[in-house]
Amino acid sequence: MDKKRVAIQGIKASFHEEAAFKFFGEDIETIECNSFKQTCEALKAKKADYVVMAIENSIAGSLLPNYALLRDYRYSIIGEVYLRIQLHLLALPGVKFEQIKNVESHPIAIRQCIDFFDEYPYLNVKESTDTAACAKRIRDEQLTDTVAIANQLAARTYDLEILERRIESNKKNYTRFLILTDHKETDIPNANKASLSFQTTNEVGSLANVLNIFAGHQVNLTKIQSMPVLGRRNEYNFYVDIEWEDASLYQQAISRVLRHTVNFTLMGEYLKNERV
Repeated sequence: MDKKRVAIQGIKASFHEEAAFKFFGEDIETIECNSFKQTCEALKAKKADYVVMAIENSIAGSLLPNYALLRDYRYSIIGEVYLRIQLHLLALPGVKFEQIKNVESHPIAIRQCIDFFDEYPYLNVKESTDTAACAKRIRDEQLTDTVAIANQLAARTYDLEILERRIESNKKNYTRFLILTDHKETDIPNANKASLSFQTTNEVGSLANVLNIFAGHQVNLTKIQSMPVLGRRNEYNFYVDIEWEDASLYQQAISRVLRHTVNFTLMGEYLKNERV
């Protein structure tokens, strides 16, 4: 049986590959891409079967450019993954902390470790495009004065040792990833979460009416994000995530919401993933 081909932003052992492993298992073919747009293009060109895309972080917030990609490519959302972001200091085997002069990582990862760097102000911090790429460079170039900030998967993949564990400032740091596909057969048995997009009229209370319909049918709103409609002043697309326990009440709510919205799109129904 052919392996599932999963497009990720970054290289092997990045957090996106870790999220892919959590959803699909490790017996997959990872398609490395330099950008989120490239992951969508890989799916469009049939070079991948799925895309794993970060959509929000508990510290950094929503990744707004990725909402634009969801709008432009209109792929189906078939699942989600919450990944705890744990950041470690990785070095070549045998390297001592006293030898370190340089630290490399993605700028967001660096910012998430600010308390650690306050303790060691003499370290030269360098920004890079990908956490895993920094780990790979240390392995490939055998750098003994440089460490990377990356995950445990990167340490395992590139044969590095963890000098310092859990150096992130906030220990409750999560990123939510979406699983996208262009397959038409996307029915998920017992789905209990959905992602929607729609516009409302400019009438007073129009958005409130939609939200009240969900509340009245015991459908829980877990996320709402607005994005301007291209070329239209004061008009917005709303991206909404909802959860339910009673599928019939959910279906009734959707039927009513359709009457109060414009350009309604059901982006996907799937199983919610609990944080761990």
